[in-house]
Amino acid sequence: MELAAVCASFSEMIASFRYWPLAAAWAKLLAWGAMAFVWDSEHRSFLDEHVWAILATGRRDGSPQQSMVGYAVDDEGCLLVSVKSYTAKWKNACRQPVVSLAVPDGRSHLVIYGQAETISNEPLRSVLTAQVFAALSGAPAPEPSTIVEMLDDQQRTVLRVTPEKAIFHT
Repeated sequence: MELAAVCASFSEMIASFRYWPLAAAWAKLLAWGAMAFVWDSEHRSFLDEHVWAILATGRRDGSPQQSMVGYAVDDEGCLLVSVKSYTAKWKNACRQPVVSLAVPDGRSHLVIYGQAETISNEPLRSVLTAQVFAALSGAPAPEPSTIVEMLDDQQRTVLRVTPEKAIFHT
């Protein structure tokens, strides 16, 4: 397929999208897709020094929903958040994976924009949750196989947020 045809079909899809501002933002993200996100050292240090963030997701009606969450950062620089599968944040991220997190420190804060991946299957769920538990407690990560039953009982899942942009506000 020629580039002109691809662009034309993409433009038609965007034009038919019900929420034009979101479609325009999505188009920008797709255009930037070839550029991988790299953490600025100051941002990454700030992120590593904290464990609490405010997660913002979009409700079905388009209004924002926010929750205070604990997080960990994995080896790839993605943010891991353990959530319960019956919560608004989980349902919203499943429906619309574009999210943001604000990591506060007094009046300063780091805002991270990204895509949330929903993870509810083993063994990945328990491995990632163990990392979150370790970050929040300051203790070594529990053996993932030992927490599966607890995760099932609590209906816990994981949101893995792949950062696309970060902005530091002071």
